[in-house]
Amino acid sequence: MSSANLSVLVGKKLVCIRIKGRANFASSPDFKTLLNELAGKGYRRFVIDLSECVLMDSTFLGVLAGFGMKLNPQGAPAGSGMELLNASERVTELLENLGAAQLFNLKTGALEMPDDAKPCEPESIHPTHEQITRTSLEAHQTLMAINPENAARFKDVAQFLAEDLKCLEKSSE
Repeated sequence: MSSANLSVLVGKKLVCIRIKGRANFASSPDFKTLLNELAGKGYRRFVIDLSECVLMDSTFLGVLAGFGMKLNPQGAPAGSGMELLNASERVTELLENLGAAQLFNLKTGALEMPDDAKPCEPESIHPTHEQITRTSLEAHQTLMAINPENAARFKDVAQFLAEDLKCLEKSSE
């Protein structure tokens, strides 16, 4: 299964990440690492361009939601740190159904980047099966935490992932 291609532009105060293709569990560890590295460098305003994102699964959405919560820990007004640009109807519906839409400022229109923006090539961490499983488990736990209705949806998935992760950790010892 192919995963998303991430393109990054970095300005003085703003980061834009364009997601092309399928934003799924396979691309989630790279996406999470990229977000955390940029936040570690002091960036607090992120625009995620979803114009060419054809699909977003629950793992990727959970990573996105977790980062949205990290940028907005006190529940400041929606989108204070993260903007989702040109999300498809399907992705917007997913955000709303899973209770994550309030974490983001949803916008449509052209991407407006400052003149100082420069391309930044994200590095792949080439995630292991264990890293993908851990990221997926954390993402689903995040979705269950932000909306109690998600517990029924993802309880079995989270349990399976937790058991799989235990086995993977034991086999790597």
